[in-house]
Amino acid sequence: MPIDLLPDTLPAGPLKIAALEGCKEFAGVVDKYLVEMRRGSRLSRLNLPIKGYCEDSYLIDCRCPRFGTGEGRGIIHDSVRGTDLYIIVDVLNSSITYTVFGEENHMSPDNHFEDLKRIISAANGKARRITVVMPFLYGGRQHRRTKRESLDCAVFLEELEAMGVSGIVTFDAHDPRVQNAIPLSGFDSFMPTYQFLKALVQSVPNLRLSKNTAMVVSPDEGAMERSVYFANILGLELGMFYKRRDYTRIVNGKNPIVAHEFIGASVKGKDILVIDDMISSGGSMLDVARQIKEMGANRVFVCTTFGLFTDGLEAFDEYYEKGYLSKVVTTNLNYRPPELLQREWYEEADMTEYLATIIDHMNHDVSISGIQSPTAKINQLLQQLNQS
Repeated sequence: MPIDLLPDTLPAGPLKIAALEGCKEFAGVVDKYLVEMRRGSRLSRLNLPIKGYCEDSYLIDCRCPRFGTGEGRGIIHDSVRGTDLYIIVDVLNSSITYTVFGEENHMSPDNHFEDLKRIISAANGKARRITVVMPFLYGGRQHRRTKRESLDCAVFLEELEAMGVSGIVTFDAHDPRVQNAIPLSGFDSFMPTYQFLKALVQSVPNLRLSKNTAMVVSPDEGAMERSVYFANILGLELGMFYKRRDYTRIVNGKNPIVAHEFIGASVKGKDILVIDDMISSGGSMLDVARQIKEMGANRVFVCTTFGLFTDGLEAFDEYYEKGYLSKVVTTNLNYRPPELLQREWYEEADMTEYLATIIDHMNHDVSISGIQSPTAKINQLLQQLNQS
């Protein structure tokens, strides 16, 4: 939906979007929504002489080719002078490859981040304002120091600020307090709460969200804030698992989990919504789902912003066949392999229209508080669900 703008609410500059390799298809859909929004907006009907307001596309041609040694460079083929530039990057897309001395390499998050800096460098001094749209925050899980270790997320944020980036747009930051590293720059972390519920309502038959029929469960302490919001907005009971770890050993850089212990009301006979920010290997999430089913739950629905599935999909297939899982909902904010999209247990929460709305608001320098808190839309969705 286009925002209802006053005649004097003009954009900060002509809108342009630079989509890095790995998220061009996603950015293309965002671009189409923006074109529709602008053409249907009140500002476009006023026929004001605003340069570049209504365009057939806001995407620019940018590339990061590599030499045979693997070294790269950033090139922008279109003019960005005086524009409000949004650079979209998916640091998790490992399907992109490049050649190093004749050998094929897959792009890592480090490679994607370096390409991001190359495009920023190519645009710096020309664009009026640069905003980085990074759905999965690079280094976000390395957000605090518990021993002699790096603070990757804080370092990268400071680096982008020093390069002239005015703001960061991300989704479901692992710990939003990382923005303390750049207190004088913009940092916005959005949640896909409404999109999760919409995907569940559309894909799950006979779904009823009431205290007698459903419950929200946090898979660990770190996901409690997300789960509390879900439980409150839906009016459901809340439970939590905590991870009991073996602190005498370190396996793959961390203390191994001995068991997941549950705290909360009975889950017997209820549909359970398990909320978290990501599925990495999936081991912890699968163990939580199994325990919930063994405690007598009806159906288990897992909702996570980012589905990484670093250890493959076979374990999820097995748990779905055994009835431990009914649905896994993730967003399309990061690369998903084609085989995941074909799984019967998988459901996608589409974020393209939401991101287009965010960019449209930011380009006009108007408040985003209304789209950050989707309470009204969720209540409307629940009302429709209860009436069906």
